Amino acid sequence: MNKKRTGWIALVAAVLVVAAFLLLRPPREGVNAGQATVKVQRRDVGSNVLATGIIKPMVGAEVRVGSRVSGLVKRIYANVGDQIEKGQIIAELDPAELQAKLNQARASWRNARANFDYAGLDLERQKTLIQKKYISQNQVDLAEKAFDVARAQLEQAKANLDYAEVQLAYTRITAPITGIVASVSTQEGETVAASFAAPTFVTIIDLERLEVWAYVDETDIGRIREGQRASFSVDTYGDTDFKGVVTAVYPKAVIQDNVVNYVVTLKITDHQGKTLRPEMSARVAIFLEARKGVLTIPLSAIRREQGRRFVTVLEKGKPVARGVETGWTSGGLIEITRGLKEGETVVISAE
Repeated sequence: MNKKRTGWIALVAAVLVVAAFLLLRPPREGVNAGQATVKVQRRDVGSNVLATGIIKPMVGAEVRVGSRVSGLVKRIYANVGDQIEKGQIIAELDPAELQAKLNQARASWRNARANFDYAGLDLERQKTLIQKKYISQNQVDLAEKAFDVARAQLEQAKANLDYAEVQLAYTRITAPITGIVASVSTQEGETVAASFAAPTFVTIIDLERLEVWAYVDETDIGRIREGQRASFSVDTYGDTDFKGVVTAVYPKAVIQDNVVNYVVTLKITDHQGKTLRPEMSARVAIFLEARKGVLTIPLSAIRREQGRRFVTVLEKGKPVARGVETGWTSGGLIEITRGLKEGETVVISAE
């Protein structure tokens, strides 16, 4: 029993000695376990501003089409999702009442035309008679006045006829733009009233004229300018980067939950063969100017202590902390403006 106990004690002691050796052994070449190194290199880096956004129709790309006259909806030719061409008929109202008014206006115009022609002949006749001194000047004056009245009545009748023709034309509702029917808000047999505002029949959206509204944080808005390139992605096409360009920066802020953002609009310059739709959410990156050939290291090599930035540099195989000054960050890299030289080795955390 004593021999067995002695053997177990010796084995345990040996294990403890080996474990202590492994734990207390200094790291090889001054690099801790779980860390790696990288060389300071010169690269081209660019800065960008990230923002969330939403796709919106451009001004004039979404149109609510309605009727400018009251009446009974006779036919609806558009359905949700239909491709509509500019000028295409999308609905008709019953034209019976307005057709009757047009007929009345035509009759009134013909009557006024006949009176005008008669007044003109009578005036010529009166002028001939006065030259022969068969009548007085008063009779000529009366003929001229009658002619002027007949002309005014003809002009009024023509205006009424034109108005009646326009009103009748309004019973045929056409598409003002080319696009997709987004909604239909009336139906056949319904009576619409256009006394105060034109009732909406359909909503048409031109999917080729969309833009992105990017909500940029107030800390970044000062770096945004018209003409800057941008890219964005949407959830439905997660593997596609769409291209755009900044077209406007709204001067008024959008405040939500005490967060101040500014709307930056992007014109979509490349749809990548995909169909984008209004109200899709977007992840936006606006590209600023690039810096050429600057010193860079991985962002993971930077440590922050008491408001200063440090890196661990290998000097003759030994780790040495060194303060650095930094510039732009891009794609996991950070620009070093002071504190490192090209080719030096820095320690980074293993991923």
